[in-house]
Amino acid sequence: MEQENLLEIGCYLYRASIAIMELKTTENSPPNAMEILQSLSENIELAKDPVKKCQRGTRPISNSELRSIIVELERVIKRIGECLSLIPSSTFKGQEYAKVAVHSLSKEMKNFSFVIQESHGKDLDTQTLSLEEQPKAELTQTETDLYSIKVDVSMENPHFIDAHYLVDSTSSISSSSSNSRLKLGDMSGSLTSTPQVGHFMEPLYETFFCPLTKKIMDEPVTIESGVTFEKKAITEWFEKHENTIFCPVSSQKLVSRVFNPNTALKCTIEEWKERNEVARIKVARAALSLASSEKMVLEAIRDVQSICQRKPHSKLQIHSVGMLPLIIKSLEQKDRNVRLETLELLRQLAEDDDYSKEMIAETLDFSMMINFLSCTHQALRHASLLLLLELSKSRYLCDKIGLVPGAILMLITIKYKTSIDAFASEKADDTLKNLERSPTNIKLMAENGLLEPLLYNLTEGSEEMQTEMASYLGEIVIGHDSKTYVAERVSPALIKMVHSGNPLTRRAAFKTLAQISSYQPNGKILIEAGIVQIMVEEMFTRRIYDELMNSKIEAAAILGSILESGLEFENLRVNSHGHTMTSDYVVYNIIDMLKNSTPDELNINLIKILSCLAKTPKSKATLVSLVKEIETSFTIIELINNPHEELAVATIKLLIMLAPHMGHTLADRLCKTRGQPESLVQAPNEMTRITEKQAVSAKFLAELPHQNLTLNQALLFKNTVPTILQTISQIQRSGTRSSKYASSYLEGLVGILVRFTTTLYDHQILFLARIHNFTTVFTELLMESYSDEVQRLSAIGLENLSSESINLSKPPQIKKTNFMKLFSLPKSLSLSSSKRKKIPVCPVHRGACSSENTFCLVDAKAVERLLACLDHENPAVVEAALSALCTLLDDKVDVDKSVSMLNGVNAVQHVLNVVKEHRHEGLWQKSFWVIEKFLMKGGDQSASDITRDRLLPATLVSAFHHGDGNTRQMAEKVLTRLNKMPGFNTTTSYTMSM
Repeated sequence: MEQENLLEIGCYLYRASIAIMELKTTENSPPNAMEILQSLSENIELAKDPVKKCQRGTRPISNSELRSIIVELERVIKRIGECLSLIPSSTFKGQEYAKVAVHSLSKEMKNFSFVIQESHGKDLDTQTLSLEEQPKAELTQTETDLYSIKVDVSMENPHFIDAHYLVDSTSSISSSSSNSRLKLGDMSGSLTSTPQVGHFMEPLYETFFCPLTKKIMDEPVTIESGVTFEKKAITEWFEKHENTIFCPVSSQKLVSRVFNPNTALKCTIEEWKERNEVARIKVARAALSLASSEKMVLEAIRDVQSICQRKPHSKLQIHSVGMLPLIIKSLEQKDRNVRLETLELLRQLAEDDDYSKEMIAETLDFSMMINFLSCTHQALRHASLLLLLELSKSRYLCDKIGLVPGAILMLITIKYKTSIDAFASEKADDTLKNLERSPTNIKLMAENGLLEPLLYNLTEGSEEMQTEMASYLGEIVIGHDSKTYVAERVSPALIKMVHSGNPLTRRAAFKTLAQISSYQPNGKILIEAGIVQIMVEEMFTRRIYDELMNSKIEAAAILGSILESGLEFENLRVNSHGHTMTSDYVVYNIIDMLKNSTPDELNINLIKILSCLAKTPKSKATLVSLVKEIETSFTIIELINNPHEELAVATIKLLIMLAPHMGHTLADRLCKTRGQPESLVQAPNEMTRITEKQAVSAKFLAELPHQNLTLNQALLFKNTVPTILQTISQIQRSGTRSSKYASSYLEGLVGILVRFTTTLYDHQILFLARIHNFTTVFTELLMESYSDEVQRLSAIGLENLSSESINLSKPPQIKKTNFMKLFSLPKSLSLSSSKRKKIPVCPVHRGACSSENTFCLVDAKAVERLLACLDHENPAVVEAALSALCTLLDDKVDVDKSVSMLNGVNAVQHVLNVVKEHRHEGLWQKSFWVIEKFLMKGGDQSASDITRDRLLPATLVSAFHHGDGNTRQMAEKVLTRLNKMPGFNTTTSYTMSM
């Protein structure tokens, strides 16, 4: 019994809180508001202590203690009732129902008292009587309680039949809507967890109900008998009883079927519905505020849905009571049905109402909505899409929706999943179309793969829209699979925009054309659209001084990209005078622009264009002729020193292309340029990676004529060799994979070292090669598998060094013993008994040799490594290694000893393998020359090895028939040595079976 009393106390406290909440929403605050609130606050403080006693879990509360707590709380209830009675009637201006309810609650609380009973029988006090024991008449009177929430009240109670009819009849209003999932009657039938509707509804009147449908009438009409029916119901009844006409209620025979609208009753019913709908909204608000269970929230949401379906005007009331944040908060519920119904309600509120859309958007978490789009539950996904679609109809909200991370991407993804979910695909597409009203969203769509809106507005929109779309298209990154399509769609429009006088439009068009042209497959599309002639005109003839950009830079960049696409451009017309892309007109104008002080960005593009033109014979000849001029050559070489690395790299690449045609001129100009050539050789820092500039700079020095003594001496005097050797050692330690350009840089550095081996006649360079032991350096590089080019260059370097060995290798000089010194020697030391120290003599060069001083390959142990290179797959490496070995068979050396030494390492077999594996003229010539040397000087062993090779004769015959002059001559000599050709009278002949 005491527990029930405590429950009732809680109900009173809650009802009082609702009254206070209603007080806050009124426009007219009472003058004694602060006094009332202070008094209420004091009474609430008094209630805290007894409530805390009930919450203690350390020991059970005895009945006597519980009674004491109840008595104390009873006093608090009465005092709160007295505080409520202080609220003046003027406070409730325009809200009569609130005034009556608050005053009634105040009176009830002031007169409240508990009946404490000792027994636990079934007798209940008057305050806790069940509804079965209350007079039915009380239910038909106006409810004076404010949102009664007695938990023992159930809508399923038969004594609430009038309230049930109320809700059930109201639900018929929504039955005409096919989109409505639930009727209010369905919801109200189980409305057991929310504040009960029947306790605060205005009284029902029997005249509201249609005698036929037993539901509240929407279109009441009165027939001849004076009875009022629902228009649709009586019409159907008349149609059903065509033969006899009588009143369905009084059975009175009717003369006429004519009925008249009962306007007064209709207005009364409408007013009654409106007043009760306001009350129902407040009940739903209270339920959402409590949110004590998901069932309560679900019922409240569905009730508000039915109200909105009946009368859209109710949306204003929902906003006015501050219900929207509570509805949106329901999306956080875990129950899927609650989320689903909440999304449906929000869509109803947003429908055809921009104000509601904006109010929803202010509170709604759009990120949550986007997450719903990816959920596996189809109904929830569809509801989210429908709400987004409705909100996107507001122009104001388009930007807000589009800026939600992932929103547009998710909508685009759903749009293209037609086969999986056609409904979702259609709604996502409709939403995206609404979002297209925002230019920012169009850009975001393009960034996420939906380019069509942007392309359409760029080609069909106004000039302002075209400018904005072109600007966007120039900023976003377009996938390779879309770049060609984009070029086909927008190239004509962009070219027209270039001709526009609007600087902003031109700037945007150039920006986009630059991006489109950077994709090489688009070159043909742009050429067919006529872009080349326009870009050349922009570069050479157009003069606009008040633009915010330099159109020459953009035009040169676009033209350079088109030329780099690899298309044939020799006959490409550039103006109406018949000039083509390879005409002297183009080359002269570009060179003239380079001579002027132009921006670095323009120079980069001009150099790139010249590099493309240098690939065609006609333009190359003109370009070489112009660059040979002193002023032009210095202008271009000076660009190497430019701090803009991209410009310097582009310039060096162009000079590398021109080096084979004017190498000595470039070397001479380079040595006369400030800071050159030493700045082209820079050791990379241990902490930094090798750059492209370092790689191309080294390659440029390596490509210039090796025999140019002026350049070699300049590199020598600038002390670049130690830097080169240090860098090579560093790359050897870290490996060529340490940087993208490491391998290319190493090749260039080795190529620079090879330069010095071609001018060893200079005593300073000779000293340089000796002091740094070039022979050992190249020998070590020879077998390191950095790259084929490093091996080839190392072999060439060894060849050049070995060619000088015969000149540097001298017989050992024996110093003559001074006579006076001999005379003064002790007698115990006899001259005849002294032993002379023997100095080793190189068998090949017949002198004192070393790898360091005479560059002897034998002493450097390079022969074996060169022979190993003969098995290389790259013929260039094989030829370079074979050339180095040929220096050991030169007529100036001791060929007999050299052949004997080479036989010891099975050299002839390696050479025979070269003949079999490769069919290159240069290799055959050198191989046949070596074979002839072995046949001449190698004795029986060499001859036997050669004659046993069954493929050699056929190869020699093929070379004799099909080779060039030198190859045929060498093949003939070997065949003659093998006694396969007449002409030689040799003392020893070798036979070899064919």
